[in-house]
Amino acid sequence: MKILHMVAFSLLVLGGLDVGLGALGIGVIGSVIGSVGLGQIFAILVGVSAVYIAATHMGDCKACAKS
Repeated sequence: MKILHMVAFSLLVLGGLDVGLGALGIGVIGSVIGSVGLGQIFAILVGVSAVYIAATHMGDCKACAKS
């Protein structure tokens, strides 16, 4: 599960950077991937990662875990 968590977290970071830079007019992921279909797949993976991290956050986060 640690690998799944690391992949999901990495996708969230990349997705967040893409959205943030996209607001400034810089499309990083679109430039790297280049294909509309792959860009949509990336967006879906980022969304699924967000749901996964939100659902498992309490168990993974040491600051949020109940003492």
